[in-house]
Amino acid sequence: MATEAAGPRQVVGALIRDRHDRIFVQRRSPGRRLFPGCWDVVGGAVEDGESLLEAVRREIAEETGWRLRRVLARVAHGEWTADGVRHVESDYVVEVDGDLSAPELEWDKHTEFAWIAADDLSPLDENVRCGAGTFIKDVVTAAHAWLADASVERREAR
Repeated sequence: MATEAAGPRQVVGALIRDRHDRIFVQRRSPGRRLFPGCWDVVGGAVEDGESLLEAVRREIAEETGWRLRRVLARVAHGEWTADGVRHVESDYVVEVDGDLSAPELEWDKHTEFAWIAADDLSPLDENVRCGAGTFIKDVVTAAHAWLADASVERREAR
């Protein structure tokens, strides 16, 4: 009996912004199978029967303890491959409710967190050295570009 090849794995990323338009990132623990020690955004695989936005909401709660307030925009959509599995990722700029100074990290999966401003993306350059390439820096840059454009539009609308 022939089996169908599995399709790509759907994944989501939450580019969580704070009131200073910085983006939240967290460092993957050294024991992680994929991209150990690299910076990452909140996110993960979409579960069966779940919409992309339901997955964003769940991942935010699981990885930080915060609650999704609103989705501002989808700023990236692309494909990547790891361990021979093709992933299709959608990344969203979001706002959350909760104490942004004290995320409830999954400490076995993430060892630290940082807030990345548009004028200092340099910490994300470490990802090239740990084998993850520029993907996270690229999506954080896309989030900052969208936030800058939205800020200009808000000022012009006044």
